[in-house]
Amino acid sequence: MDGKKRLIVGVSGASGVALAMDFLAALKETPGVETHLVVTAAAERTLELEEKSGLQALARLADFAYDIRDIGASIASGTFKTAGMAVIPCSMKTVAGIASGYSDNLLLRAADVTLKERRKLVLVVRESPFSTIHLRNMLELSQAGAVILPAMITCYNALSAGAEMRRHIVGKALDQFGIDNDCVYRWDRSGAQ
Repeated sequence: MDGKKRLIVGVSGASGVALAMDFLAALKETPGVETHLVVTAAAERTLELEEKSGLQALARLADFAYDIRDIGASIASGTFKTAGMAVIPCSMKTVAGIASGYSDNLLLRAADVTLKERRKLVLVVRESPFSTIHLRNMLELSQAGAVILPAMITCYNALSAGAEMRRHIVGKALDQFGIDNDCVYRWDRSGAQ
């Protein structure tokens, strides 16, 4: 892998696309990490609605960006070695597609490959409340080796701004890949930080 840690970043159409932007921005500042981005059509629409920006703004934060329809892209193959994949944010539609093995686009195929190769798959899910179907799909994925990381606010660290809360969630996702960061408030019962 040329000494770099390759990480696939998928962005699906769930609300919270700013999480993807923050995650990619943090990775861009991390030496030795190469990012491979794939974005669904619904995520493109969410970018327009929530961030008033387009795909180009997001793609500029990644080292490589792929068309969602390009099933022949390198990230669709298990022979393309990666440290894993994060889907941030991850919609329930994407969760269902991954859980059922329905790989009809590049994001779903890359996630399927990540699981079959026993690489780390982190799903930063966005929905509330969860239905029984959502919970069943997430249980299936957890049992298959995926990490389910809901984008939940924290209360113990007194974060108040949306950007601070996003940063904390991004830090927790980075932690899953062993990427050192200062995004997470590290709990220390002694009161030291």
